[in-house]
Formats: sequence, C-alpha cells, structure tokens
Amino acid sequence: MVLIAIVACETGFWLAVLAGLGARYVLRRRRLGAALLIAAPVIDAVLLTLVTVDLLGGGTASWHHGLAALYIGISVAYGHRMIAWADARVAHLVDKVPLPPKLTGWAYTRACWRDVARTMLAAAIAGGILLALVWLVGDPERTSELDGLFPVLGFLVAIDALWAISYTIWPRRTPAEA
Repeated sequence: MVLIAIVACETGFWLAVLAGLGARYVLRRRRLGAALLIAAPVIDAVLLTLVTVDLLGGGTASWHHGLAALYIGISVAYGHRMIAWADARVAHLVDKVPLPPKLTGWAYTRACWRDVARTMLAAAIAGGILLALVWLVGDPERTSELDGLFPVLGFLVAIDALWAISYTIWPRRTPAEA
C-alpha cells in the first residue's frame, strides 16, 4: 500500500509540475501555473499523512516507509531545484529562452558542494521523519525495520561528498580545455 502511495505521489508531483509549466508557458496563465506548482509540496504532505496513518493504524514498518521518508526529504531539499531545471527547459522549448550555461571549473565544484548541503538537508529531514514515526508508533517491534535506514542516509551523504571532493581535486574542464 505504501509503495503504491509513493509511486502515486511521485507521479502526482511530476504531473503538478508539468501542469504548472503548461499553464505558465502554453496557456500563458502565470498565476494558474504558480498555483499548480505549489501543489507539488502538498503532495509530500499527503504522502507523510498516508504513511503515518498506516503505522498508527497498526501497520508494521517496512522499507517502503523508509523510502517514503527519503522521498519526502529529497523532494523538500531538491524540489525547488528540480522545478527550476524543468522550468528552464520548458522556457527554452516554448519561448526559445537560452538554457543556462553548463558549469565548469570551480563554479561546478561549488555547485557540487551546495548539493552536498542539500543532500545533508534531505537526509536530516528523512531521519527526522523516521524518528518521528518511531516515536509516534511507540512500538520498537513494529518500527525496527526503520532503524536500518539511518546508515543508508549516511551512505547517500558520503557518496555525494565523495563526488564533490573528486571535483575539488579535479575540477570539471571547459570544452576548450578538454
């Protein structure tokens, strides 16, 4: 049930983004587009509610509940950036606005380190949700599956940090340098 809710919410997130961008660029209704884009974070709240109701209703936590927490953390930390990325591409396709230049050198390295901060935020949000679910349920036997997800959050932060470290040591070259 929770896995289906995650898939439905992820689908709903991107449908809200596409509808918002469509309203903004195709229909030329910026306010409607903004309202539809605001629906994307509301979908995260729906997912969090579904997960909480499932566990409070007697459900036993599984990796699906942890995935939901991770999805919400990533959506909150990276959602604005993902929407901005999609917005730039749709503006390019519809209005022929130039795409932002690809980052190289130290600018790309700084962007990688900003992503590390975003990933740390996503992990903190996911970890906070997991802790809150464990506390709300109050039954360690039913929530023990969630304990194994904390090392996964640390692993994700470590991988992103290694990525940034690699570009700190070997900055991305400009096409002319390559």
